Amino acid sequence: MFKPFRTAAVLGAGVMGSQIAAHLANAGLTVHLLDLAGKSGNKNELVETSFKKALKLSPPIFFTEKTARRVILGNFDEHFHSVAAVDWAIEAVVENLDIKQKLMERLESEIREDTVVSTNTSGLPIRAIAQGRSDAFRQRFLGTHFFNPPRYLKLLEVIPTTDTDPQVLERMKWFGEQHLGKGVVVAKDTPNFIANRIGMYVTMLGLQALTQGYTIEEIDTLTGIIAGRPKSATFRTADLVGLDTLMYVASNLYPAIPHDESREVFRVPELLRKLVETGTLGAKTGQGFYKKQDRQILSLNPQTLAYEPAKPLNLGDLEAISKMPDLGDRLRALYRDRGRAGAFFRESILKTLSYSACRIPEIADSPTDIDNAMRWGFGWELGPFEIWDALGFDTVLADLKAAGMPVPEWVEVKSQKSKVKSENLTSDSRLPTPDSRLPLTPLWQNPEAALLDMGDGVVLYEFRSKGNTLSLQVVDGLAEVLDLVENSDYRGLVIGNSSAHFSGGANLAEMAMMAQSGSGAIADLIVKFQTLLQRIHYFPKPIVAAIQGRVLGGGCELVMACPQVVAAAETYIGLVELSVGLIPGAGGIMRSVTWAADRAATEASHHIQPFLRRVFETIGMAKVSNSAAEAQELGFLPPTARILMNGDRRLEVAKEEVLCSDRVGYIPPPERNAIMVLGRPGRAALEYAALTLYQGGFISEYDRYLANRLAYVMTGGELSAPALVDENYLLQLEREAFLPLLSQPKTQERIAHTLKHKKPLRN
Repeated sequence: MFKPFRTAAVLGAGVMGSQIAAHLANAGLTVHLLDLAGKSGNKNELVETSFKKALKLSPPIFFTEKTARRVILGNFDEHFHSVAAVDWAIEAVVENLDIKQKLMERLESEIREDTVVSTNTSGLPIRAIAQGRSDAFRQRFLGTHFFNPPRYLKLLEVIPTTDTDPQVLERMKWFGEQHLGKGVVVAKDTPNFIANRIGMYVTMLGLQALTQGYTIEEIDTLTGIIAGRPKSATFRTADLVGLDTLMYVASNLYPAIPHDESREVFRVPELLRKLVETGTLGAKTGQGFYKKQDRQILSLNPQTLAYEPAKPLNLGDLEAISKMPDLGDRLRALYRDRGRAGAFFRESILKTLSYSACRIPEIADSPTDIDNAMRWGFGWELGPFEIWDALGFDTVLADLKAAGMPVPEWVEVKSQKSKVKSENLTSDSRLPTPDSRLPLTPLWQNPEAALLDMGDGVVLYEFRSKGNTLSLQVVDGLAEVLDLVENSDYRGLVIGNSSAHFSGGANLAEMAMMAQSGSGAIADLIVKFQTLLQRIHYFPKPIVAAIQGRVLGGGCELVMACPQVVAAAETYIGLVELSVGLIPGAGGIMRSVTWAADRAATEASHHIQPFLRRVFETIGMAKVSNSAAEAQELGFLPPTARILMNGDRRLEVAKEEVLCSDRVGYIPPPERNAIMVLGRPGRAALEYAALTLYQGGFISEYDRYLANRLAYVMTGGELSAPALVDENYLLQLEREAFLPLLSQPKTQERIAHTLKHKKPLRN
């Protein structure tokens, strides 16, 4: 076990420096963010200006406002001495070798003997930056290449030099994975390391295709979602990165790789050069390969450099392929396609696979390192070698040879082994998924849920519905599982899954159909779900929710009912029912009011109104937390929730929470029979707040109506004065207010719009 870093200094407060500092602060470190001294009276002017810009970024780079306070601003003239107290110093100044070397010299004179030093350079040799430094310094020096934005992109490339102490490398890998939540890949000290080397190659192939008769839209279609890559594909990504940045990287890379067999691919094309020369730099200048004009997205004509409306795609019938849910099936269908789409895909993917294979061991030691780098850094669903396996190892190898593309010796060796033993390119080492670390054995399942044995007497209830919604089968299955766990020797239950998102909430389509039937089934369902969540909250054995990503509506209510929660730091949770014309109906309001009462009792001498107003605004505006830490501040997660920077560990940590609770003798929470509500005076105050928002144009008339129904429940219904009520009283009010809303035309419009367009309607 290594000692974690608790303090850090980030030298350079530019775009990357500020965001690295933010991510370290999110992870709990105290961070000194330093930059050049200003020339005016305020020597912190540069660092303060950069930091203010960072605070305004969207999506936010800090978990909460409190997190941002862990960053201490300073300048190189007055505060450089602060590096003497830090565990880790990260250099993130301008990409100039001389400047970086001089900064290393100054660092060495100030830091402790055990301080680890790293550089975030993306284009300079790591070993060169530490040139001239002592042996002791070089042994604790390495590259730590964060991908932008560091909070949201998982990849961290760690680049040791020949002098780096192996223990320093292992400590950085461990800290990056466990404490920063990163996917760490060890890269060689080669130009652009792993992800940018392969990623730039793929981008330049896309630029080349413009000279082969393909349009920008066609290339983006074939290099986007259909191929398991981000929606931004090739040219939208280039616009976001900046065309000047793209040209800078390519210009530096070309002379740095004289022995690369595909070096000419990186020669800057004339089109890119012209665009940069004319100040057409992408999103930051309002136009690049795309331009938004009068709400219409225009694309660049490479011949005339004029912006034109998109032309119809000439790629054959891709609709059937795009609807295939399995990525492997889509890739194989594209590969076999005999039209223009297939021709582009086969050529580009074969070149990519050949190039990636030829980079081993130059830039990485294994196919898995390259695969992980592309998945974590560029958002590919499958890395190059995973794609190779999906298309068929022998098929791709034969096609590479037929096309005369380079095939490295190690692939030929793999080919010979595969003839003796069934083997894939990626069969040697794969990154564990969140559930692959655990011995998950199926015990029970229905079409949309399953119960899995996690070992040691702990079981996992897993949603398998579309979007992990709380469908009828999920709800019925959960009730059945609770019976099983309660009447068996199982020690406890984890509710979670290995998906990117925990739950999208209630199944709106099912609810709409039940409401239209008028059979009373929807009322029965609400009672059933409320009863189920109450049972979870007071269950005699420990129940732990393991959550990540989006946790919305009914999913949020389920988590709020769980006495214990393990949450990935990147958890976005909220009661969003008002966006579909409803209010929370399964205890979300009751538990939010309880939270407000508890906060008031501990923080404000029983002055509940401010906390109630906060809850009212949070639910009324359908606010979703931007992190698990903010979810605690909003009352969606308990203060005791375990928040993990590395969300991949959530299931195994949740299992340990169950076992720990069981060992110490688990006792469920006491029942709440005295919850303070404010009655009509409190309701009037909340309704006035809604009126103010309506008059200011912030909410619609129907939003105001829904807010008033929310206020009615939150303050205890028709109570004329403040009073103490129990949980069942508030649950009944939730049901009585929820059910009539389903028959409202505007609510039905909102539900239909959300189901069709996957986004809310504020009618």
